[in-house]
Amino acid sequence: MGAERVRRLGELALPGLAIGVTGGLIAGGLSLLAGQPPGWALASMLTLAIPMGLIGGGYSLLMAYGIFRPGVFATGGLYWFVGFPVSRLIQEAGSSTIIYGAPHLREDVLSFLAYQALVSLGFAIGFVWLHERLTPSWLMRVQHRNPDAQRLLAKYVQHAELLWRGQEQRRAARGARSKGAR
Repeated sequence: MGAERVRRLGELALPGLAIGVTGGLIAGGLSLLAGQPPGWALASMLTLAIPMGLIGGGYSLLMAYGIFRPGVFATGGLYWFVGFPVSRLIQEAGSSTIIYGAPHLREDVLSFLAYQALVSLGFAIGFVWLHERLTPSWLMRVQHRNPDAQRLLAKYVQHAELLWRGQEQRRAARGARSKGAR
């Protein structure tokens, strides 16, 4: 794969990568507030931010290649239903490896993963919401040099136009009903 192709893919992946890394750093940083020692909190932040960033970048690429569509939560929810527990499992194994020298997982890994899958939907809501708000402005910045970004931006514009037309039709219908009620 050429350097130009890697740059273009990186530009497409950046919004999800940034959101995932930020979410991982914040969640890992909360362990410091929960009373964990600074070294443990740092290990926790890094071992969560890296997988969440990679999975978030993957989400952006899937959006860019038409597997996911703008304005649709279900696919993002399902994506993070798997991705978030995987990130948390990597965090658990990675943090304990950094601190203790060997991975230590909880005895009931399936219950841990099931709980993380439930929590993932809350994260997915925030992730998809941020992604929908940040990605179009990023794509506007890079579209002149990245045809893939230009195509994805066109999908976002098409989605926004569809929402606008629906909103205008609802306004017109409400106006007609209110005039008819007089």
